[in-house]
Amino acid sequence: MTGLLIVDKPQGMTSHTVINKLRRIFDQKTIGHGGTLDPMATGVLPVFLGRGTKAAQYVTDGDKTYVARFRFGLSTDTQDITGTTLQESTDYPTLEAIDAVLPRFRGEILQLPPMYSAVQVDGVRLYKLAREGREIEREARPIVIHELSHAVVPEFGPRAEYEWDFRVTCSKGTFIRTLCADIGDALGCGACLSALRRVHTGQFSIEEAYTLEKLEELKSLGELASTVRSCDVLFMDLPAVGLTPANTERFNNGAPVYLVGKKGGRYRVYSQQKDFLGLGIIRETDKRPELLVEKGMFDEE
Repeated sequence: MTGLLIVDKPQGMTSHTVINKLRRIFDQKTIGHGGTLDPMATGVLPVFLGRGTKAAQYVTDGDKTYVARFRFGLSTDTQDITGTTLQESTDYPTLEAIDAVLPRFRGEILQLPPMYSAVQVDGVRLYKLAREGREIEREARPIVIHELSHAVVPEFGPRAEYEWDFRVTCSKGTFIRTLCADIGDALGCGACLSALRRVHTGQFSIEEAYTLEKLEELKSLGELASTVRSCDVLFMDLPAVGLTPANTERFNNGAPVYLVGKKGGRYRVYSQQKDFLGLGIIRETDKRPELLVEKGMFDEE
């Protein structure tokens, strides 16, 4: 199969483990994901199958929305409850104190990537250095917090007096556990993430996500294909262009296709049978009045 589906990642699994389970469910090797979730996190995980894996890069660029539980009075080396305790405090902040510091974390801010992350510095993943007990200098990166507000998240269960739930909509590259730790530092009591669920990423929401158990059930019913959609849903803001069978073969082989009467720009490219072939770029050439469609992302392996 080629295309994408939205999976509701369970708690306690790495995103890579989820992909391995999906390879067994779909009985195919080429499967990838867009936007990694930490093992403790749950929620929206876009998954790409077959040649659709080449589209994963496009879904990671969009904004994301999370619901999160912040535990105040506890700081850890990983900035979440799975880490080693660094500092504890019983001086829990009041709601008024929390609300007083939240404005400084909204809008465009700088965030220092945590050591326990997949961010690369000089070609080395930070988490590998952290596991060796090393901490190196990192550069703070600009991110945007579009929304940071209180929330009620029933699926997290009852909260303790030192915990508060939030809804966060943010730009690509934001670490919610770092946001939590930074807010705790601003309050002077420390904080770490105790629960996290991604409810939106780009145009996809948790309401359209499938659990692994549901996918197993649909497989047993022979309905697994119904969960996979075309990757063109990522690019519906672009105009479409259809190709003849001969031009479809040229496009799939990476050869230029000449069309007349199309404006320059990016296009969704389809075969005569309405199959999505990928993205193309039409540009005017210097030597002839035709327009050139450049090969898109779904080249054959």
